[in-house]
Amino acid sequence: MVEELQLRVYPDVAFDERKLREYLVQEKGYPAQSLIVRVLKRSIDARQRRVMVNLKIRAFVNEQPDEAAFATTEYRPVDGKRQAVVVGAGPGGLFAALRLIEHGIKPIILERGKSVRERKKDIAQISRTHTVDPESNYSFGEGGAGAFSDGKLYTRSKKRGSVDKVLNVLCQHGADTAILVDAHPHIGTDKLPRVIENIRETITACGGEFHFQTRMTALIVKDGRVIGVEASTGETFMGDVILATGHSARDVYRWLHDNGIGIEAKALAVGVRLEHPQHLIDCLQYHSSEGRGRYLPAAEYSMVAQVDGRGVYSFCMCPGGFVVPAASGPEQVVVNGMSPSNRGSRWANSGMVVEVRPTDVGAVSDDDALCMMRFQEQLERNAWQQGGMRQTAPAQRMADFVNGKLGDSLPESSYTPGLVASPLHFWLPAFVSNRLRKGFVLFSKSAKGFLTNHATVIGVETRTSSPVRIVRDPETLQHVSVAGLYPCGEGAGYAGGIVSAAIDGERCADALALTVKP
Repeated sequence: MVEELQLRVYPDVAFDERKLREYLVQEKGYPAQSLIVRVLKRSIDARQRRVMVNLKIRAFVNEQPDEAAFATTEYRPVDGKRQAVVVGAGPGGLFAALRLIEHGIKPIILERGKSVRERKKDIAQISRTHTVDPESNYSFGEGGAGAFSDGKLYTRSKKRGSVDKVLNVLCQHGADTAILVDAHPHIGTDKLPRVIENIRETITACGGEFHFQTRMTALIVKDGRVIGVEASTGETFMGDVILATGHSARDVYRWLHDNGIGIEAKALAVGVRLEHPQHLIDCLQYHSSEGRGRYLPAAEYSMVAQVDGRGVYSFCMCPGGFVVPAASGPEQVVVNGMSPSNRGSRWANSGMVVEVRPTDVGAVSDDDALCMMRFQEQLERNAWQQGGMRQTAPAQRMADFVNGKLGDSLPESSYTPGLVASPLHFWLPAFVSNRLRKGFVLFSKSAKGFLTNHATVIGVETRTSSPVRIVRDPETLQHVSVAGLYPCGEGAGYAGGIVSAAIDGERCADALALTVKP
């Protein structure tokens, strides 16, 4: 007998396999000797004083589960087949390459940065020496920005493709199968790099190519069609092009703009990284002065409000995580967040950002495609100056920020390059800081204790998404003015996060496979 059940249980039952079996035997009458339990879905409900966990389970009585823990995809050799160029080895580019192989097309992957393992060394130097390698950092390199930015897999992009397919492919390459169960799946920055390496091994075993430290310098265009790419190494790579460069490839945006390949400014969100003690967030979210206890995970939160006609919201919340230096070039300070798989640090952080539109930054005209990028760059340079012209970040206690007060001390922080006390309420653009301050007051009404001087606002969070959209046809996914070019993922303005970028990569590969090369 096989049955599926929806359960609502206490955390100690939900997160302890032995207790879950005991519950099913005692409360549901299943025989203990022949019962096998598989958890299919799990989500925490902390809306009431008593925290509960919703489970979807499959119970096997006198039967053995015959299905695999995850679905696998077959990848066959593509040596000697038609080839396509994939620019960028983030989630959009990697999943585009895997999908091309499914279609029998050989992917040639160009990545300006280093392999994910070599990249770790350059990232470590940012905290040690305050120097940023412009080609190998938290944004550039194998795995893209997501490789060292938490590994969260939650997305709302279900209408655009198969989330389950992406999660199963990640499991096939070494991710824990818990990502198929949890409502907010998470791999963790300590485990995701190995998954990325395994994906590369699959691609190369099938005949695909990787070219690291190979930056695209130009597209090769002939008779209104992209036919290849010129690279910083002096090489050329021929084929239709999937352009999946990520949200920080500003040199690519400038090249496209200067060469008449249409891009447009798009709204984005900017603000700060807000860091609390994790125990405080646990107490607030789980309604207990004891915190999360033995069974519950480090608590998350999600905040959103409308303030003066613009959205103010939390972004990329990292429980049990760290604030990290995410600049991709000189004279920039950019902060982001990450969590290891155990989410075990003493801090919780999230981006706290304000929606910004081109009209807010004084766009010269609707044709001023780079106005939001320039706005990003100026904010990051201001933060670098306020931080002492190093990777130390400007920071302020949260309540002081709201009250317009600069204190002379800061709480202990996970941000390893260090913090510098700075009046963010004063030098951030008023249309950002004023809305943030009002937003924090609103958030504290629903979560009393959230607004506190035990928390720190750290500047600046600017890389929430691409500042431009590379315009493509919604049906063919090719660029509207040149054939053979498939703008892809977060950097092209069509995704946000690991899973949605991966889905868009698959869609672009599907579209490319339908075209017949002239």
